Amino acid sequence: MIHYPYLRKDATIGVTAPSSGVKGERQSFLYFACNSLKASGFNIAVGDTVWTQHKAKSAPAQIRAMEFNEMIRNNSIDIIIPPWGGELLIEILEFIDFENIPNKWILGYSDVSVLLLAITLKTGMGTAHGTNLTSLRGEHSDETTAMWQSVLSTKVGHSVTQFSSKKFQKEWGNDKPSTSAFHLTEPTSWKTMSEESEKIEGRLLGGCIDVIRHLIGTPYGDVENFRKNFIKDEPILWYLENCELTTTDLRRSLIQMKLAGWFRNSSGIMFGRSSANHPIDHYTAEDVYKELAEELNIPIIYDIDCGHVPPQITFINGAFAEVEVNDGSGKVIQHFRP
Repeated sequence: MIHYPYLRKDATIGVTAPSSGVKGERQSFLYFACNSLKASGFNIAVGDTVWTQHKAKSAPAQIRAMEFNEMIRNNSIDIIIPPWGGELLIEILEFIDFENIPNKWILGYSDVSVLLLAITLKTGMGTAHGTNLTSLRGEHSDETTAMWQSVLSTKVGHSVTQFSSKKFQKEWGNDKPSTSAFHLTEPTSWKTMSEESEKIEGRLLGGCIDVIRHLIGTPYGDVENFRKNFIKDEPILWYLENCELTTTDLRRSLIQMKLAGWFRNSSGIMFGRSSANHPIDHYTAEDVYKELAEELNIPIIYDIDCGHVPPQITFINGAFAEVEVNDGSGKVIQHFRP
């Protein structure tokens, strides 16, 4: 069975950096985000790792893990939201106290998705793939991003519906302090490999493919055990997003997942928009999706609101989802089914 945390009003948000910390001018992003969340009624508790960054990590692995373990066990902290992702979160997994993780939301994406997926696979607790803390620095969030609160406030046995965004942000480049996190300018269009309407349902699992692929073959990436012990072999609906991979590296990663059995009994795969997906010898991301759909004989949806091309839908690892795509628009219903 899957168990789900619940976000109450006036909750306290614990901010720790299990991957990268925030330094220099970008610390203003963190101040803006914390002030915005306080204005919305949240309390904020910021850890020491958030303010430091050295050699591609906020702190040594054991220090990062210790701060996370302390926050997750702290009864006065209701939810953990890292400032953003990074590069080397995987270093901390061997120091995480998986046996004593209480029912508490963890929200993030990018490198943080390694931790999210590992926790859900090992414990059966739902984790939230969506916005990071610094992306909540705007005075007003767009409709898609703002849904994180509604999703995380859904009660067990209930459902929550989200829709595809109207527009997305084409490029990052606003590195100066700003009260607006995103600049959404491009029309959103969800696509299917069948080029027709599509409906898929299944238990959600996923994250940033660049990093979650490294869980394969480790104690933290045992999808088969998750199937047997937590969802009784219900079909899995994967959501994946590519941060930096070329199309050939994306293809290699997907084949590795297939050979490792991650796609056994999968109902479908959804891919987020990506500014990577750089073609190699005219080999495109659409070619990758087409080959995978044919090999696995499952539907594939792509260019969804997920990942490093914002905004993003909040996906709950472990939740049962119904996803529909019609004429470029998407609808996601997540059922908080045990």
